[in-house]
Amino acid sequence: MSDTNNSSQPDVAIPPVARPCALDTLALRGADAAVALVLREGAVTYEELRGRVGRLAAMLRARVPQKGARVASWVAKGELACLMPLATARAGLVHVPVNPLLKHSQVAHILADSGASLLVGTPARLASLGQGDVPGDCAVMGEGEALAAAGDAVPLPPADADPDELAAILYTSGSTGRPKGVMLSHANMWLGAQSVAHYLGLAADDRVLAVLPLSFDYGQNQLLSAWYAGACAVPLDYLTPRDVVKAVARHGITTLAAVPPLWVQLAEAEWPEGAGASLRRLTNSGGALTVDLVGRLRGLFPAARLFAMYGLTEAFRSTFLDPALIDSHPTSMGKAIPHAEVLVVNDAGDLAADGEEGELVHCGPLVAQGYWQDAGRTAERFRPAPGFSAHGGVAVWSGDRARRDPQGLLYFVGRRDAMIKSAGNRISPQEVEEAALASGLVAEAVALGVADARLGQEVHLVVRLGTGVDAARAREDLPRVLLRELPNFMCPRQIHWREAMPIGPNGKIDRAGLAQELNA
Repeated sequence: MSDTNNSSQPDVAIPPVARPCALDTLALRGADAAVALVLREGAVTYEELRGRVGRLAAMLRARVPQKGARVASWVAKGELACLMPLATARAGLVHVPVNPLLKHSQVAHILADSGASLLVGTPARLASLGQGDVPGDCAVMGEGEALAAAGDAVPLPPADADPDELAAILYTSGSTGRPKGVMLSHANMWLGAQSVAHYLGLAADDRVLAVLPLSFDYGQNQLLSAWYAGACAVPLDYLTPRDVVKAVARHGITTLAAVPPLWVQLAEAEWPEGAGASLRRLTNSGGALTVDLVGRLRGLFPAARLFAMYGLTEAFRSTFLDPALIDSHPTSMGKAIPHAEVLVVNDAGDLAADGEEGELVHCGPLVAQGYWQDAGRTAERFRPAPGFSAHGGVAVWSGDRARRDPQGLLYFVGRRDAMIKSAGNRISPQEVEEAALASGLVAEAVALGVADARLGQEVHLVVRLGTGVDAARAREDLPRVLLRELPNFMCPRQIHWREAMPIGPNGKIDRAGLAQELNA
């Protein structure tokens, strides 16, 4: 449904200033003396942020004078990583952030595919690149060298870019194939920052802990939405959940965003008395929260509002659940965020009825410009909006299956390409996983289809033992619980117990890696 649909979730009005601007103007929104960024080296005010963005932009334009050229960054979560989205936009360039967790072959693909003219990286990461990994026409610069060169530059003034111009290419991995570059305009990113700041209710006195990778839309928006609100962002490269706990307490953090695997770890971590007292809001995307995890987070942080959200890089973010409904509707992903129209389209191409499963289709100005240099995949995913769309134009046909309840709230069913097909049955992995998690015996669960000559696929379940649960009892009881709660055809043929789940570069459980391992 669109964000004008009547629903038990209160409608969120479109922000009063809906016209997008050049992305770098986000640096202009905070008060001069207010702190915009907290780095290891110290605090950076908005006045200082504007100067640093302008000087870095001037340095980049001097090195890469061609408008629209791509500049890649492969750096730690420090000053350069935080400034690059705005500085490249001010310089008329296109930013290509590279996840620090990627290896040389993946980086080589991104550099070649994007046609990057410049790579800025940390010395250790640059040293890991082999011969042939960096294209001959791509210059290379160390992170320290770039910051030093920018320090002597004359700042560029704010850009007057067309909001529809390309501002960034974010590379995202699917279940198959090499990473594909999603093209985002100034308008996509600016309106995304505005939308999130608006529905989260961010204010100038907020302090946002940026723990997610800045190379992903969810992670990057931690910075951009904070700066839209004139608030303060605190970037953190953490090694353990304990690092996050300590940072929340040390910096008086009010807003914490994470993906489900990190929330599980944080819910299991020790929080000293008062450590999370400053938290006003928690946000989740990149996977569904379980009923048990919602309960644990609400118990740990009773004063914080918990926002369950759904998004995809191709349209930034689509939905959020009003925190007032998280206890009564813990598995819902809510309704459309401001600037988004979200529809459920059934297999006949019509608007799905209440309770009917269909494909989630995202329309509106947050829809990206397609995949970089990939017309074939762009045509598959970016197609005309359905005729009944209020917005029209190009829509993202997500491939995700969803349903809408009579109150207008949306529920994720599963990905079309993730469905397990066994003996003629279509099985949602999420249903199997939810049954396993509801047992209280396991902390994490992933259901996958494994090739079988007779069934087509058989259901396998990979799980991690729950905290404080006896391993022998869990191994004995879980199959019985699943047999009781699920139809026979949905019960896993095999359960794989793991001490830890593999985590991909986006911080989510590496389902593709598990599937490849089990199907080998």
